[in-house]
Order: sequence, then C-alpha cells, then structure tokens
Amino acid sequence: MATALEKIAARERQIAESADALRTQINTLADRLRDLDGEAGDLAVARKVILALGQDDQPPATLPGNPVYQHILTVLADATTPMRARDLCRALDLGTEPSKVEGMRSKLKRLVTTGLIAEDEPGLFTLPRPRTGD
Repeated sequence: MATALEKIAARERQIAESADALRTQINTLADRLRDLDGEAGDLAVARKVILALGQDDQPPATLPGNPVYQHILTVLADATTPMRARDLCRALDLGTEPSKVEGMRSKLKRLVTTGLIAEDEPGLFTLPRPRTGD
C-alpha cells in the first residue's frame, strides 16, 4: 500500500507530464498563429497595393522573393508622403550606412520596374496613385 507521500509524488509527476504536454501544444499553436498572422499581414499589404494601383482586373506584378520587399511595400502603404531610400532604411531599422542605402535604392528601383511602386520625382518613392477615369 502506497503512503501519502508516495501518492503525492506520483500525482506531482502526472501533473508535470500534463503541464509539459500542454506547454508543447501551446508553443505549437503560438508558432502556427504567428505564421497565420504574418500571412494575413502579407495579404493586407497585397490588397492595399492592388487598390492603390486601381487595377484589380489585371494580374498583379510578381514580388521578388526576398521578404524585405514585402516590408518596403508595407512601409510605403502606411506612409503619407513619398520616401527616400535612407528614410526606408530607417523605417525598416536596417541602418543608414551608404551600402545599406544603395542596396535599398536598388530594391526600390526593382520595384519601380515591376510597377509595384512609383518614383514620381528622382529619389522619392511611393505606391502608384490610382488611375482616374478621365
């Protein structure tokens, strides 16, 4: 017959095992939620870009694979004025060393060629304005 202390020790082990299993499930669910939140954010930015372009009937331009392009579009979608490469580097916390700014400028020019952003004035980048039905 088990003593009271042995019963308590056995129950403590059961509780610890159950708690560990729940922690594992929580971590798995938290990872999945983080992934879904990221995807939802990407879709929201894609919607903003499509609406800004005013061209829902045309296939969207292909976004380069590097995630920084998505971050650039997010910052530009939230910006109230056109931004320079240095401003985007600051907004994305990339640093403002000349190599970082030039790398950003190169990415911005690539997005301009895809039509996802516009450079209305030299060095000033923004999302394209919606076309009006003139």
